[in-house]
Amino acid sequence: MLTKITAIEARLFFREPGVWLLTILLPTIVLVVVGLMFGRQPDPALGGRRWIDIFAPSMVVMTLAILGVNTLPGRLVKYREKGVMRRLSTTPASPRSLLIGQLAVNMGVAVVSLVLLIVVGNLVLQVPLPKDPIGFAIAFLLGMSALFALGLLVAAVAPTPGVATALFVPLFALVMFLGGVYLPRMLLPELLIRIGDYTPPGIQALLDAWSGTSPQPAQLAVMGLITVVAGTVAARRFRWE
Repeated sequence: MLTKITAIEARLFFREPGVWLLTILLPTIVLVVVGLMFGRQPDPALGGRRWIDIFAPSMVVMTLAILGVNTLPGRLVKYREKGVMRRLSTTPASPRSLLIGQLAVNMGVAVVSLVLLIVVGNLVLQVPLPKDPIGFAIAFLLGMSALFALGLLVAAVAPTPGVATALFVPLFALVMFLGGVYLPRMLLPELLIRIGDYTPPGIQALLDAWSGTSPQPAQLAVMGLITVVAGTVAARRFRWE
């Protein structure tokens, strides 16, 4: 049943090219445009690194934010509003299977977007590849799972589409802000930088692994804890209608 639900969700997702193409392409387009405009010269204040090299992980945050706290909960809330959930409740499908299927599809898209970002960034802007690939993969997977679990939680507990929007729009903005998408993190107050370190998807862990420093275990542990807690609550509180 889980395999069938995942396959169905994948077909439905890719029927909307405007959604998945934007998700896959937008972070790479923003990185290239910003990189070609400025930030390509080494900066002594950044230890000889270029600003674009530090900005690149923030585009990973953009990908995960679009999927995790926008596309994913938005689709589930839309299903509930249109009665799709009610019809599914009369089948052998379980809430857990539907949530896992949605997670699998969106995580797959996130991985494709990440690979495109890394490859194009390296070829066009000479952004170095992640120097700690294993640490980066762990940070990416834990950060993605934590953010997606929060998105599922919003979709599970929101009683109406209006409430869901009121929850995931500010959450999306907060993730983008603390992740350095709207404003370079180096310009934020120190307190907000530290908060962003432990806010999904954990931008500092991604940046550390990309630059060759092992991610901090505490930051990874927080991502794992958020995944377990938010994911468990989402599965238990999920409503068909």
